[in-house]
Amino acid sequence: MSEPTRKEPHVAHEIEQFDDGTSAFFTARQDAWHRLGTTTTSCLTAADVMTVAYLGGWDVRKEPLRTLDSGIAVPGRFATTRRHPKTGQREVLGTVGNTYKVVQNEQACDLLNMIVDATGAHFETAGSLRGGREVFVTMKLPETLRIAGIDQLDLYLALCTSHDASRLGRILVTPVRIVCANTQRAAFANNTGDYTFRHSGDVIGKLAAVRDALRLVPVYLDQFQTAAENMIERQLDWEQLHCIAEHLWPLTDDDRESGYLKKMARERSLRHLFDEADTQATIRGTAWAGYQAITEWLDHEQPAQSAHHRAHKVLSDGTAAAIKQRAFALLSA
Repeated sequence: MSEPTRKEPHVAHEIEQFDDGTSAFFTARQDAWHRLGTTTTSCLTAADVMTVAYLGGWDVRKEPLRTLDSGIAVPGRFATTRRHPKTGQREVLGTVGNTYKVVQNEQACDLLNMIVDATGAHFETAGSLRGGREVFVTMKLPETLRIAGIDQLDLYLALCTSHDASRLGRILVTPVRIVCANTQRAAFANNTGDYTFRHSGDVIGKLAAVRDALRLVPVYLDQFQTAAENMIERQLDWEQLHCIAEHLWPLTDDDRESGYLKKMARERSLRHLFDEADTQATIRGTAWAGYQAITEWLDHEQPAQSAHHRAHKVLSDGTAAAIKQRAFALLSA
């Protein structure tokens, strides 16, 4: 096995790039999540996305891991490999255990493809990260939410999965606020808008279960809109939002001076977003504005190596999602 043409992804965005100057990425509009890859205004099928974003035909496999000199199999350890989208040669993506089951990019994308015909949604972005170790696909739903006739949100489905066991497969419903492009995350009793699956056991059955769960998306969106409209009717001041921030980011007696400095910087940013930012102009002083200040800080202002790192963290890292869900619960209570 060899790795003939893989470039290590540039640290700023981690999108896989090839020696011929192309990137494993597609976007349906120029100003979408990233500014690399192939731009198209067409409504693509899942098969089209696999081709345009160089995600198709990888033929990901799980192969026994062996020692280099003697060729002895390493007990319980395997390498995941793919066919390189440019050279066709096989290369290693990662190491996994006995229970890991491969999910092909085509299988993952087919989960979302049924939404195209059923709702008129279209694929928005797709790409490969970390040299093929992670893959993501997003779709824009045709509906737009209007919260109390004031605040407008576009609706997306996002799928993220990995071929090196570094993360669970995840499909999430992502309302994106028009004025600042920050993603909304909320959890409800029986319908969270966030579905995960492990690469183990009956993977085909798990994919079918996720497909069934996607039928609950309209229920989730109705619950989200109702809760959001209640929040926009409730007044909130900075002191109340500050108390909620203390719950979301608690300091302990063990925190050093750097922890307090980070806390002060975060609170300055939150107060500006809540009291002064143009993005809150139409909803100023409401519980909904407090929630938007928190999500906007997480999506756009929390410390990160770059804006691309921050966007990837928001999409794939459960930490930011958990904070948004707790904030939603506290502000909608």
